[in-house]
Amino acid sequence: MKAYVFPGQGAQFIGMGKDLYDTNTEARKLFEQANTILGFRITDLMFTGTDEDLRQTRVTQPAIFLHSVILARTLGADFKPDMVAGHSLGEFSALVAAGALSFEDGLKLVYARAMAMQKACEAEPSTMAAIIGMDDAKAEEVLAGIDEVVVPANYNSPGQLVISGSLKGIEMACEQLKAAGAKRALPLKVGGAFHSPLMEPARVELAAAINATQINSPVCPVYQNVSAQPVTDPLSIKHNLEAQLTSPVRWTQSVQQMVKDGATLFIEVGPGTVLQGLVKKIAPEVEGRSA
Repeated sequence: MKAYVFPGQGAQFIGMGKDLYDTNTEARKLFEQANTILGFRITDLMFTGTDEDLRQTRVTQPAIFLHSVILARTLGADFKPDMVAGHSLGEFSALVAAGALSFEDGLKLVYARAMAMQKACEAEPSTMAAIIGMDDAKAEEVLAGIDEVVVPANYNSPGQLVISGSLKGIEMACEQLKAAGAKRALPLKVGGAFHSPLMEPARVELAAAINATQINSPVCPVYQNVSAQPVTDPLSIKHNLEAQLTSPVRWTQSVQQMVKDGATLFIEVGPGTVLQGLVKKIAPEVEGRSA
């Protein structure tokens, strides 16, 4: 069975999507439609901008979404998913590719999400860190004993956990996790504490936009970050999307469940190959490739 997976923030690169724009008429039309919807030429920033341009959350998130969704569209009849999933932001790409969201609505939600997250980051300085070489349960135990906001944010693969929280919380967590046996605890260069309680203002803002958006039944199950379970019911999809900003991305668990449910080939749709690497660590027995 084929599982299509869609990357999240961090996969961007200058020039992403330009080949699609230059060689595919439908792709060009969708990119230009996106420029109109957003009110600025995101294609200029994607194709010939600077790394600094592309690192801005308001640009990064819609850029990755566009590359992924438009690439999926250009696959045409070859795009036959038995299941889909997306890492954080990538969940919106997965929902559009699977027909649960329209292209326009998906892009508007992603842009609203990016702006809400940017605002929450500016309101309260916060950050994230990658914890390498420690069992998830042991890391959770250490974090539970810290009297600051600091929580698991991304369960990326066995032995690779990203944590999220206040500046002080992350500093304390890095020290304590290393003392408890983590091989490495690396602070990340990010704008804020994504997938933590500190994103609550962004969650509230995005929830209003999600509730006002039409979500349909997808053509196949979507394994959502919050539950790591297959979902097809539109109301459940909405609920999980709302909860996503303040809940951890259960990527390890999602891939394990997809394999359990029959996935033998994981196809990454979008920039980079990060998800293929994670899938290989989680389930070395399955095949992975780019779309």
